[in-house]
Amino acid sequence: MFFLFGERLSVWASAVDKDYPGSLLASTHTSNKDMTITCFIRYEIDPYQREAFKEYAENWGRIIPRCGGRLVGYFLPYEGSNNVAWGLIAFDSLASYEAYRKKLKADAEARKNFESAVAKRIILREERTFVEAVDGTCNSPLHLKEPDDAHPNSSGTS
Repeated sequence: MFFLFGERLSVWASAVDKDYPGSLLASTHTSNKDMTITCFIRYEIDPYQREAFKEYAENWGRIIPRCGGRLVGYFLPYEGSNNVAWGLIAFDSLASYEAYRKKLKADAEARKNFESAVAKRIILREERTFVEAVDGTCNSPLHLKEPDDAHPNSSGTS
């Protein structure tokens, strides 16, 4: 994947061994020992190769979990801009991310998927950032019923 192998498609060979973004990730600080970090990837894709990007993303759907990442999902443009797609991959820690990177580099299907995207020039540009969720805002259960005191002026009847 691009966040693993480097920023430019044309530098695939030299970027494979690049330790991106080691210094940035090592300096990440959090007080939550159970933190999950998520790699948020923004792709600028060739809009005429939307289906090829979809196939590329579907392939990562098999590869990422096998290598230790938790795939949140890949997202294709639906309405509005037709050339921006996203991928989100979560990790329990920076250590689990580093273990994932090693497995991904050794995975033949991962290398083949990346090389295919490069050869087809599906992805024109890629940006990535690592984020952490704000407590209480992600994966919260839906509240199906509001507490009775939620609306003090209501009569309590439906």
